[in-house]
Amino acid sequence: MKRIKSLEAAIERIDELEKENAKLREELEYYKNRKASGRQKHNAKWMAIYNDFVICHEQGMTMVEIAKRNGISERSIYRYKAYYDEMQKKGK
Repeated sequence: MKRIKSLEAAIERIDELEKENAKLREELEYYKNRKASGRQKHNAKWMAIYNDFVICHEQGMTMVEIAKRNGISERSIYRYKAYYDEMQKKGK
C-alpha cells in the first residue's frame, strides 16, 4: 500500500473504500437472505411423510413400498426409520 501524501488523495482513497464497503455489504445481505440448500429437517412436508411412515411401518409395510407410496427415495425412508428408532429409544 502506498503512502498518501495529500488531503485530496486521502479523500479519494476514502471514497474508493466506501464504494468497496457498499459492494461488500450488498454481497453480505445476499448471503444472509439466500435459501439454505439441502434437506430442511422437520418442516411440514417432512413431518407429513414421517407420520405416514410411522403408520405404514407399524402396519408391516416394507421400506420399498413406503418409499413408492410417498414418492421419495429408499434412502430417505431409511433416514425416517433411523429417526423413528431414535424416538423409540428415547420413549422407553
